[in-house]
Amino acid sequence: MACFSFRSSLFLLAAFILPASAAAADGVLYSDVTLIDGTGGPAREHQDILVEGERIVAVGARGGLDERASGARRVDLAGRFVIPGLIDSHVHLATPPNRARAEAILRRQLYGGVTAVRDMADDLRAVGDLSRAALVGEIPAPDIYYAALMAGPPFFEDPRVLAVSRGFTPGTAPWMQSIDKGTDLRTAVTLARGTSASAIKIYADLPAERVRAITAEAHRQHVMIWAHSSVFPARPSDVIAAGADVISHVCYLGYEAQPANLAAYEDRTPVRENLLAPAGDDPVVARLYRAMLKQGTILDATGNLFVKFEAERKAHPEKKPLRCSGAQTIRLTQQAWRAGIPISTGTDYVDPAGDAWPEVHEELRYLARDVGMPALAVIRSATLVGAEAAGQAKDMGSVEAGKLANFVVLTADPLVDIGNIETIEMTVKRGREYRRADYVPVTEKELGDDD
Repeated sequence: MACFSFRSSLFLLAAFILPASAAAADGVLYSDVTLIDGTGGPAREHQDILVEGERIVAVGARGGLDERASGARRVDLAGRFVIPGLIDSHVHLATPPNRARAEAILRRQLYGGVTAVRDMADDLRAVGDLSRAALVGEIPAPDIYYAALMAGPPFFEDPRVLAVSRGFTPGTAPWMQSIDKGTDLRTAVTLARGTSASAIKIYADLPAERVRAITAEAHRQHVMIWAHSSVFPARPSDVIAAGADVISHVCYLGYEAQPANLAAYEDRTPVRENLLAPAGDDPVVARLYRAMLKQGTILDATGNLFVKFEAERKAHPEKKPLRCSGAQTIRLTQQAWRAGIPISTGTDYVDPAGDAWPEVHEELRYLARDVGMPALAVIRSATLVGAEAAGQAKDMGSVEAGKLANFVVLTADPLVDIGNIETIEMTVKRGREYRRADYVPVTEKELGDDD
């Protein structure tokens, strides 16, 4: 009994230390907004959003919900714009685990409008606890959906593996498994499921046959597959044909144009861009996109990563090049957009904790300014497509009755300039309000390390 009381006290303390505005309220009417609902439909002026507890219970024209909301707290948002909560579909929160840094990054994301993230393989002992704390409101953070990783034996010499699986022989942790022809995939997928992972990430050093087998078994056990678009030696066409639900890194699709793929992930030879069309649609990649459309595959492009790195490399030419140039990455993303491929907004890099805004804002700018996507489509990518990539579209990704109350209140129109994503007045996540004015970045000195 004493132990139970102590735990109960900790949970009560956690509730008290959250900002007062973050306490979930039953019955709140957010009134008179211009709503961009995330479905891709046009903005609707003078809309009311009725929230009860964690969920949106109704959306309608101004004044139309007054009778139903007679006892609700009213928040007048005339002149404001509401979009669904943003989703970063490619983050890494625990390689290696660092709780203070992860909480700082997650807090920045939430106060920057991000209400969910897709963690793409880390130490799931740490990520699982962060996910639980975010879910129940112990820490200000987006909801976290995460993957257990599978790769071929050569990958497990990577030093990152040791950093995320201490206590296990590399390749044997349930969230970081080495796969070969002798692996019992039914058991391997079951072990991955036991980590509460939403998906299995197929990462590297696997032939096409193993990619197909892992995917088939994961889907049989109702687990999503999030994969690198090229698994080496498996080609992009192999990964797509296997039925991966989401593929990451548009850049890697360029390897399909080569006579033979690289034999191993550890070979960092860049894409031979001279084999791809210098402008317009590349015919080899066009075949990949047709196959993706047929399969319903989502593209986690991570485009700004390559553009950002190329800009940094101009200042530091000693840095080794990434697998693609920024210009080629832009062209491949443009082709994906023209082909009708659903594109999510993943980042795959982490800025210093003291930066004011989350990294995903730059991916939105990349899609709008570099790729040329309309702002309405960019917002859909960052919300509903991201929810689909995480397997959570039933509950999030758009502002609709029945879904979680995850949305962002802006003071300027993001359809006029996607940069207006940074005019945040507040983020609402699972019905809790997080006002931007309350956000103070954490400095590196406060984190107490030099990572």
